[in-house]
Amino acid sequence: MTETHLSCSSSNIDDALATAERICQSNGARLTPLRQRVLELLLKANGPAKAYDLLQQISDGDTSPAKPPTVYRALDFLLEQGLAHKIESLNAYVACGHSDHHHSAAFLICEKCELALEMSSDSTLQALKQETSKMSFQFSSAVIEVRGLCKNCQS
Repeated sequence: MTETHLSCSSSNIDDALATAERICQSNGARLTPLRQRVLELLLKANGPAKAYDLLQQISDGDTSPAKPPTVYRALDFLLEQGLAHKIESLNAYVACGHSDHHHSAAFLICEKCELALEMSSDSTLQALKQETSKMSFQFSSAVIEVRGLCKNCQS
């Protein structure tokens, strides 16, 4: 299997971390050193990262390794702030390169090479909100995952 790539992540990590800090401050939240480290690892990842992979990277060479609940709390924080997304079917996380605005994530996931791309889904999201409203359901969030074959794997 090949590496998973994600278009959502910012290519400039320093800029992305500075933007994350600004977003957290404007939301009255604090980007602690651990939260920043988890975000940095997501930004550097070549694809979606599982929580235990992040835990291992954080704990490598550290005299007091991080515990799973602290990594999960950091990931939950990043999700709440719109700085990361969870790809549910992969049980993995990615940094969001569009953190200047809140949006629900829509991912195209190749079943052959596991390429994962984030796409804009504003019209789909609006339709979903309308449909859930008709059913008297209070919509809070959605992650849309579309599986199929990427351009390269169709050949």
